[in-house]
Amino acid sequence: MSIISPQRREDDRRVTPPRAPGRVPSILDSFNWAFEGIIHVLRTQRNLRIHSAIAIAVIAAAAALGVDRIELIVLLLAIAFVLVAEMVNSAIEGAIDVSTTSFDPNAKLAKDIAAGAVLIASVTAIAVGYLIFAHAAAHRTARFLDRVRDAPAEITLAALILVIMIVIATKAWTGRGTPLRGGLPSGHAALAFAGWMAATYVTTDRHRFLISSITFIMALLVAQTRVESGVHSALEVLYGGAVGALVTLVVFQVLS
Repeated sequence: MSIISPQRREDDRRVTPPRAPGRVPSILDSFNWAFEGIIHVLRTQRNLRIHSAIAIAVIAAAAALGVDRIELIVLLLAIAFVLVAEMVNSAIEGAIDVSTTSFDPNAKLAKDIAAGAVLIASVTAIAVGYLIFAHAAAHRTARFLDRVRDAPAEITLAALILVIMIVIATKAWTGRGTPLRGGLPSGHAALAFAGWMAATYVTTDRHRFLISSITFIMALLVAQTRVESGVHSALEVLYGGAVGALVTLVVFQVLS
């Protein structure tokens, strides 16, 4: 049994005073708890990490394209709307999981409603982002793509064939997977992103940004399904998408 002097006890009380029961939290306490909540959700919720990464990329793109002040304010509000909705959704799910240990239709309905709120916020943010970036991005990319806009269909076919050959050769070299399933790189992702790049090049000015956005989202969905199905890792899908897009870009630059 250790013996602590009265002076030592007095010093400890001065350094770390005990919290009185029912003490009103200070402003600093409130900020600390708020930041702890944000950090916890970022650590435990994958969807919020994805939304945060997209938000950072969108803000960087807005800065690069030089959107005006009003557009930036609207963009920030849309981003905050999505992040807040995702955090509220996580809080509701956590509260429901604590309050019930068995299946409850009302609990499921509450979770579905919260998820629906996140979906509405996300769709709204996508629409806002499209309306803001469509004009700026279309103006910046028009000059770069104008000289290959009328490229013949044979160039697109040559690019897709070359992508397929590179994918098969890479799989043969690494010895992983088959030509149509698994291994490095993902052939599905490579073709999807090659199609996105080709569609971007051959579309006319008026509809270029819209068509490019739609095909890019479709390519992302193809890549996501390959990862979620367990056929490919995220790295294999990323590598495949990069190969498809870059090879198609080079083919159009060289042959057009």
